[in-house]
Amino acid sequence: MTPLGISACTLTTALGHGRAAHREALLQERSGLAPQSVDGCTLATYAGEVAGLDTPLAGAYARWDCRNHRLARLALGQDGFRAAVRRRREQFGAARVGVFVGTSTAGVQETERAYRERDRATDRLPPWFEHRYTHTAFSVADFVRRELELAGPAVSISTACSSSAKVFAAAARALSSRQCDAAVVGGVDSLCLTTLYGFNSLQLVSAEPCRPADVQRDGLSIGEGAGFALLEQSDAGAWLLGYGESSDAHHMSSPDPLGRGAAAAMRAALARAQLAPAAIDYINLHGTATPANDLAEDRAVCAVFGSETARSSTKGWTGHTLGAAGIVEAVLSLICIEQGLLPRSLNTRTQDPALAGAVLLASRHAPVHRVASNSFGFGGSNCVLVFGDQP
Repeated sequence: MTPLGISACTLTTALGHGRAAHREALLQERSGLAPQSVDGCTLATYAGEVAGLDTPLAGAYARWDCRNHRLARLALGQDGFRAAVRRRREQFGAARVGVFVGTSTAGVQETERAYRERDRATDRLPPWFEHRYTHTAFSVADFVRRELELAGPAVSISTACSSSAKVFAAAARALSSRQCDAAVVGGVDSLCLTTLYGFNSLQLVSAEPCRPADVQRDGLSIGEGAGFALLEQSDAGAWLLGYGESSDAHHMSSPDPLGRGAAAAMRAALARAQLAPAAIDYINLHGTATPANDLAEDRAVCAVFGSETARSSTKGWTGHTLGAAGIVEAVLSLICIEQGLLPRSLNTRTQDPALAGAVLLASRHAPVHRVASNSFGFGGSNCVLVFGDQP
C-alpha cells in the first residue's frame, strides 16, 4: 500500500489528557489503574478511569449527552487536533474529509440508566432517553463528524477490541479509492456496568492491576479512552505503513489457541508495508493479561517474528480500553517512535515460562523506527497496524 501520513493525533485515557501526559507516564512508568469507582458497580477490581467527564453536553448537543460523547469531545480538544482538522476542511472541503470511528458499546451507560429509571408498571423507558443519539454504534461517528463540521463518509466500526484498529484499514481503502482526501480515524469507549459485569461473568476480570504475560496473571483491568488521528496522502512526521486483517471465527470469546488468525493478520500487515519481520523494532502486544489470550498471542507473534523482537503490553498503564484499544495503542506506538522508547510490560513481575517471546521487563531507550501494533477482538476479529517514522 502507499504509506499514509499521520499529520495529527491525540489521546485521552486514565493517564491524562493529551500526548504529553502519556509521554510522561511512559517515561515515569506511572500507571493510570486505580480501584474502580463506577457508579453502581460493586466489583473489587481496578480500572482505568478518565477524569473530567462530569460536565453534561448542553445546548444543541443536549440530546447527545452521554459519557462516551463527553469523552470524545474531551479528546478532540487536545493536542491542536481540532485546528488540524479545520485546516484540512478548509483545504479540501467538508465533504472530502471522512470520519472512521471504532467503539464496542458506544453510550450503553445511558441505556443502563434508562432501564433503571423505566416505568415499572408499563416497562416503558423514560421520555428523555433517545437511543439514536447515544447508544447506536453510529452515534459515535455521527457525533464526531458534527463536532468537527465534516460531511464526508462517516463510519462506525464495532468489532469488539479490534474496532479502532480496523478504522485505519477502512480509512486507507477510502483514501486509495478517492472517496475522501483526508480521514479522521479514532475510537471511543467508556466505562459502564455492561462491560465490567460482562467480563466478570466470563471470569476475565482481575482483582488487582492487570499483569500481562506474568506467570500469575489472572485477568484484565478494564479502562476507557478516546483517541484520534488525521490520515492523508501527504508528508508527515509519522506514517501508517501497512495493515493486516483476519477473522478466524474460532470461538465467540476464546482465541484460537494456536494464534493462526492473529499470525495471518501480522503477515498481511508486513506484506502491505513491504517489510520483513526483522524490520520491526517493537511490537505493541494486544496483551490482555488473561491466560489464554497472552499464550495464543505469544504463539502467533513467535511464528511470525521469532522470539527476540522487543515486545510488551501497554495495558498495565491504561487498562484494556476495549473498542478504543486500537487507537490508544496506535498513539502510544507513535510516542515510542518519537521518544525512541521500548516500554516495559508494566506490572509484569515474572514472565510466564510458557511464553517463548522476550517480553520487556525493563524499559529502555533505543532507536525505534517501525512498530507493529496488535489488536484482537472477540469472535476472532484481528487487526495489526505497522507504523514508521518514514514512508
